[in-house]
Order: sequence, then structure tokens, then C-alpha cells
Amino acid sequence: MSLLEQQANEFIPRHIGPNEADTKKMLKKIGADDLDQLISNTVPPAIRMDHALNIPSAMSEHEYLKHIKEVSLKNKVFTNYIGQGYYDTITPSVILRNIFENPGWYTQYTPYQAEISQGRLESLLNYQTMVSDLTGLPIANASLLDEATAAAEAMTMFFNTLNKQDHIDRPKFFVDKAIFPQTKDVLVTRAIPVGIEIVEGDYKTAAIDASYFGAIVQYPNDHGSIEDYRGFINTVHAAGAYVVMATDLLALTLLTPPGELGADVAVGSAQRFGVPLGYGGPHAAFMSTKDDFKRSIPGRIIGISIDAQGNKALRMALQTREQHIKREKATSNICTAQALLANMAAMYAVYHGPDGLKKIALRIALFTQTVAAAIEERGFTLVSDHFFDTITVKATDIAPIREKAERQLINLRYIDDQHIGISIDETTDVADLFDLINCFENDKDPVAFSIDEEAELQHIPEALSRTSTYLTHPVFNTHHSESQMMRYIKQLENKDLSLNTSMISLGSCTMKLNAATEMMPLSWAHWSRIHPFAPANQTEGYQYIIDELGNYLCEITAFDACSLQPNSGAQGEYAGLLTIRSYHEANGDHHRNVMLIPISAHGTNPASAVMAGMKVVVVKALDNGYIDVEDLKAKAAQYSNELSGIMITYPSTYGVYEETVKEITDIIHQHGGQVYMDGANMNAQVGLTAPGLIGADVCHLNLHKTFAIPHGGGGPGMGPICVKAHLAKHLPGHSSDGLRQTSKSSTGAVSAAPYGSASILLISYGYIRMLGSAGVKAATEYAILNANYMRARLDGAYDILYTNNNGQCAHEFIVDLRPFKKSAEVEAEDVAKRLIDYGFHAPTMSFPVPGTIMIEPTESEDKGELDRFCDALLSIREEIKAIEEGRANKKDNALKNAPHTQFVVTADEWNHSYSRKEAAFPLYYVTQNKFWPSVARVNNTHGDRNLICTCEPVESYMEAEA
Repeated sequence: MSLLEQQANEFIPRHIGPNEADTKKMLKKIGADDLDQLISNTVPPAIRMDHALNIPSAMSEHEYLKHIKEVSLKNKVFTNYIGQGYYDTITPSVILRNIFENPGWYTQYTPYQAEISQGRLESLLNYQTMVSDLTGLPIANASLLDEATAAAEAMTMFFNTLNKQDHIDRPKFFVDKAIFPQTKDVLVTRAIPVGIEIVEGDYKTAAIDASYFGAIVQYPNDHGSIEDYRGFINTVHAAGAYVVMATDLLALTLLTPPGELGADVAVGSAQRFGVPLGYGGPHAAFMSTKDDFKRSIPGRIIGISIDAQGNKALRMALQTREQHIKREKATSNICTAQALLANMAAMYAVYHGPDGLKKIALRIALFTQTVAAAIEERGFTLVSDHFFDTITVKATDIAPIREKAERQLINLRYIDDQHIGISIDETTDVADLFDLINCFENDKDPVAFSIDEEAELQHIPEALSRTSTYLTHPVFNTHHSESQMMRYIKQLENKDLSLNTSMISLGSCTMKLNAATEMMPLSWAHWSRIHPFAPANQTEGYQYIIDELGNYLCEITAFDACSLQPNSGAQGEYAGLLTIRSYHEANGDHHRNVMLIPISAHGTNPASAVMAGMKVVVVKALDNGYIDVEDLKAKAAQYSNELSGIMITYPSTYGVYEETVKEITDIIHQHGGQVYMDGANMNAQVGLTAPGLIGADVCHLNLHKTFAIPHGGGGPGMGPICVKAHLAKHLPGHSSDGLRQTSKSSTGAVSAAPYGSASILLISYGYIRMLGSAGVKAATEYAILNANYMRARLDGAYDILYTNNNGQCAHEFIVDLRPFKKSAEVEAEDVAKRLIDYGFHAPTMSFPVPGTIMIEPTESEDKGELDRFCDALLSIREEIKAIEEGRANKKDNALKNAPHTQFVVTADEWNHSYSRKEAAFPLYYVTQNKFWPSVARVNNTHGDRNLICTCEPVESYMEAEA
């Protein structure tokens, strides 16, 4: 390789962990002569790709940053007054630098291991408290994907509460005509497959009866109008139905909260609390509700419990894993959230406090009032007299207004040919008002207006003015200097194990490197300040990335078309299934509604299938983990006329490339079905095989796994879908003019924004461009190498479940811990918690097989880190052996008492049968870089029995200290 080629390929060895010398040692341990032989022994030859991927060659990090800067300048940063649920905002620098740009926060995983997640759990509890306080409802979850899907989740929750799964008594859901258009789009998409009848109208004249299960209104509404919904809510309740109110957190600092108006649920977006626009995301949505729904609210809920020492500890509540427990009976398919963005929004509230938030809201309301008065003085009429930050102006001729606005680099919302929307935000200043008002001024007179800072807010009705307090907890009233805030963020970060601490080998989660160069452009204004509904001529940079990335993903998957709208993996599943549903219906096959799903499938698969209006039929697995082909044949034949398709994961969730996969896809096609491939394990396919080669028709991709978007402590994610040509016209559409495929689409919107969380597409684009065609293939090969090296090291000490006919695993493998329950009374949880003492996050626990751990090291880990992890597990095996042989106590041992906190290890008393050193420093490497858990083992049962999911009152802390 020449000197110049070496520079162009510099990112490949920076992303891939093992060097050449270590690769040889690892192959020797596995028993393979070279990497090619390993791959040949692992990936079935019948599905191997026989050509190099047609994507660009590798690009150096420096060249990539120059390139992505040039592309960014194709976007035009206008001053946005579009609103519609998206507002420019000021991200406090202390939050931008210490959370958004900090790998200590953005490389964390979902906090399943609570003992090493107390920092982000506290921040998410702050988020829940913030939402609960501002909305006036007692229960809030730890974020949802966007406002529109949050509204759809509320609708579904109401529907399931008042209707049985096999009998619909109340099919109707009322949608007020003044909700955001994108929310209505998603509601309609969600409603149709499950038999919900959407009734749109004016809440003032709606006739709600016993055929309705719920209703939704917007507060303030799509026109900016502040409406008093109390009478309507009483009417809906009198009919035995429920009300969800879509609302704005900043407005609620001034307005009577939904809970006080009688609403059952409040939903919305926390985007304007310091989270950049990013052309639509990622942003944290919220949902809060009455106590009646605390067991059925979808998404993650952070609750307060205690640890083994009786100290307060936080953890995720029971319903977090409900898809794996309930499968097709789950209330939702939600598997992720927007944790990183929820943490940013929570910290925004912590930093500003209740007084700061109210001052921001008052300033916005005052500016809006000033603009409204100035526009009315110029002869225009407003649609409503009551508003917070948004006004809708009636205009007989919008053309000159639009021309003048665009000349001043201003975006207004052109609702139709006679109405213009204007939304003021936190970034608006007095100078902006001159330009804004000038859009409505003739070209002769200079713009003049006055701002009376002492004036009453005349446009917020007294009957809807907030009188209740909010954010009274000390956390929102303490950290207001930058030093305080910086230290609070750092204090929480120090409690959490992330990828900047050690490897996180979670099977099926692909916790690979999130390179700094991939992340950096997200903070640049030409990416972060673009409104999702900005005109297409202002978003050419984004369109370039969307087109190029879509082409790369089609090439990688061997498919023909791509939708980048789904903003999570589960959303991708849902969108893919809707695409299949739409295809069958277009062919007149409305009866094709049976989806075959292997017993080993991820829990979101059956949950998504039910959401898409399908009947789930389970396919058995063989003892070796393969799909039972004979059972599949029987089920496909039994349901041949009704067969919609099958959902498979490849390699399987057991970590094996099944040689029978093409036979499986052929069977489904023979019976008229379509093959949906779950892309959770795409990191074992790229460049070696592809869903299209295997026989799939549609596949979703977890960009937050295979393509390097960080997990953010539980979101964001992106789940685009790629399809064969015959499904292309059935991909999701959107009401926005920005989505060019809308006119030919048969499936409605699945996300609020046309391209989902568009800004983080840059990360996956950068990943592919810097690795290039050869690099993305090498990443797959090294993911397989690393997994098989660890398998080889652990085999013998542990039973390894499910390998192929050559004894190899794919990119992950399962370690069986079930024998130790009988031999030493050791459970999988004990091993998981003991790994914390060794400085590691546990692998995926008890999925897909109860009592096991599934290990996926990814390509990014070097041999030294893999060895440390293996050494830890081998040391733990010796600790189990000591229990088995009676050398260690079955009840009082290092596994049962794990993890060991600094407080416990340094306490004056030590009454255990093993030493403090064995507890805290079991291997030498731990002494060099010790990570201390901040709490002992968390008591999940206590937390579920005593569900507390907001910050406790100050008195509780005083009692604890006493």
C-alpha cells in the first residue's frame, strides 16, 4: 500500500481493534490459518457475496471533515418561525460540551445494569419529574421517540384499556382538526391496521358517545390558539372515554397544566429545552399520565428502589422488558427511547430552574404579543386572540410577504394561500423583530414598534393562567452557575460505565466505536439549525446525505429502495411490516395477515406484528438453535392462504449462520408470503452476504448498532428499511413537501419528521465513507474474529451453546450459566453483577435463552481488552468452582454479594468469608483502573411494589440522613 493509500485508509485500523500481530495469535487460538479460512468456515458458501461492495473507497478523517463541511454549506441557515412543534433553541454550552459531545454520556447503553447506571438514571428521573411537574400529572416515562408517535402510543393505550384484543366495543378516536398535521398522519397510520376509526372534527361541536374510546386535542393548538378544553374533557369522560392533550412544556410554565384541566395523558416534545433542530431529530418526546395508567404506560420508567445495603437506588421498572415477557401481548413495541436527548432536556431544566424557564417563556410571549400588535396595526387579522408563542395571520396575498421574508433569510409557515404561521422561540431577539415585522410592512415606511417589558400578557386567558408551582425539588434550584452545573454533570457521569471505561459486550446490541470524527459535525450550525419542514432549496446538504446513504444501504443489503424515516429499530420493524401489509392489500390479498415468527425472535418482533394488524404464529426451534424447518413447512402450508410473511433474524439470535436460511425464504415465497429480515445482526453480514442475497424482501437496519450511531444511554437510534423493487412504492410517506416519495407511497407516516432523526444519519454516512468498501467488509470479518477468539478462550471452562457445523459462531455467542444454579446456587444475575467488580458491563443476560449470557465484542475491541474480559470470566469460573468444591460459602461469597461498593469495601467491619481484595481487586488489571459501582445490588422487587418515579420530596432525604 502506497504512502497516499495509507493515509486514505488510516481510519480502518483506528476503528478495528486487533493489529496484524494480534490477529495471527487470535487465529491460532481459534485454529484457523488465516482470516479467509475463518470466514469460509463460518459463513455458508451458498449465501456469500461474490463481488466487492460498490461504495466509495476509504477516506481519511481529515479529508472527511473537509468533505462534510463542504456538504453542510449546501444547507441554508434561515431564521425559522415555522414552529409546528419544532423550535430553534439555545443549548447551554455546559450541556453541549459535557453531555452532547461527551462519550462518557453518549456511549452508554440502556441502564439495564442499574448499579453502574445511577448517573443517567438520576438524570432521567429528573426528566420524569420535570415532565410530571409541568404537565400536572403524576406518572411520566423516561422519553419516547417524537411527539407524533407519543400521541399514537397514548391512543393505543386508551384503545387497549377499553377494548379486548379479540373484540372491539369502542372503535372511535376523536382527533381535533387543530392538532399538528404530522401528528394526525402518524395517528392515522397507527389506527388503520388495528381497527381504530379516526374521526376528525372540531372539538367544540364533537358529539362524543359510547362508541369512542378517546380523543386528542392540542394545547396551544396548531394555529397557536390557547383553548379551554375543560368542557370537552368532561364530555369525553361522561362517555367513559379518555383524553390525551398534546402540549408544549415551555408554554406550561405560564398555562394551566393538562392534569389540572382534567386530561388523562399529556404528550409532546422536549426539543425546545436545549435540543438542536437537526432537521427533525433526534429529540425526546414525553408522556405523562394519571396514576390509573402506571402499569400500562409504554416505554421506560425510572423508579426509586433500595440496594442490598438499604440505600436509595434507581432502576428501570418492570415494564421495561415487557416485550420479552409478553411478546405479542405487549402494550407496545417500544425497545428504545431518546435518553441522551432527554438527559439534555432535563439538564436544561436543572440549569435554568423554574424561574429561568418562566423568564424564557415570558420573553417569548412578550415578543409574540409585540409582533402580533405590530402586524395588526398594519391591517392584518389574526386567527386567534389567545396565544403563547405562535400566531396565524390572515393574508389575501402571501406572495409579497414570502418574497420579502426569503430576501431577509426568514422562514415563515405558509399554511395555505391565505394563512401564515409565525412561531417565536428562545433565540429570537429584538433585532429579529425588525426583520420579521418588516415582512408585513410596505417598502416605504421604516419599521417601528415598542416593547413594554412591564406590560401584562393580554393574550393568555386569565382562566388558563398557571397558578400552581413546579420544579420545586432542590435539583432544579441548585446548579445554576456553570461550575455547579459542570460538576453535577461530571458527578453523574462518574457513576456510569460507558465505552470510555471498558468494552460493553452486549449480544445483539453491537456496542462498537462511535468515532469522534463521525460525531463532530452534529454540533455544526449548518446541520443542527435546519428545521424539518424547511423548503427543499434550503436543505440540499441533507438531501445529498440522505440520497448517498440510502444508496450505500441499498448496495450493502442488495435491495433496491430505502426509507430513512423510522427513528428506531422497532419503528423500522413496524414500517417494514406495514410495507408488506400494503403490498398484499394492493394485490387484493387483504386476508393475508398471518406472520410466522421463530420462538427465538427478539420480543419486539411479535409486538410489532400485532401493531401492524397481523396474527402471530410461532415457529419452533431445534436443539441446536436453528429454525425447525419441518415445523416451518407445516405452518406455512397450514396458513398458506393467509400467510403474510415471516420475520427472521440473520445470523440468528443464537449467533449462528443457519445453512438452511435460503430454504426458509424459499418456503415462504412458495406460499405467497414475504420475508422480513430483522437487521439486528447486520454487523455479521456487511460485505460478506446480504439480506437480498439470502432471499429477504425487506430489512430494517439498526444504524445505532451496525453503522456506529451511539446508543446514548438508551437512544437515539435509527431504523431505516430497505426493500426489493416490488415493495418500493409501499414505503412510508409523509405530509411534508420535503419527502419526494409521498405521491407514490401507499403507507402513511411512521415518524413525526420526514427523515426521522435526520441529523444522526451523518454518523452512519461518515462511518461508511471513512471505512470505504474494503473497510466495512473488514469490520464484519473482525467482528467474527473477535467473537470466535473469545469463544475459543472460554470454551471448556463454560459450555458454549449453538455453533455451526464447523464449531464456529457468528459475531456473538451464548455462554450457558444454567448448570451453576444446581452446582453452586449461582444464577446468571450473580455472574453479571460480579463482572462489575472486574470493571465490565455484563453481556446480554437471559436472552434469547434464560439463564445464559450472550457476548458480542464487535470489531472495535483490541486483543488486550478481549483478554481482560475473558480473564474476568475465567476468574469468575474459578470462584464458582470454589463454591462447588466447598472452599467458598454458598450463601456468603463474592458472586452473591456483588457488586461491592467502595463504601462496603472500606467499612470498619468486614464479616465475609472472603477478603476485601478478592471482593474489589480480584485480578491485577483491576488495580490499575478500578471502576466503583455507586450502589450495591439493586432490589428490583421492592421498586416494583413501591413504584416511585419522580424525585422524592426533600423530607425523604432528611429521613434517610437521620
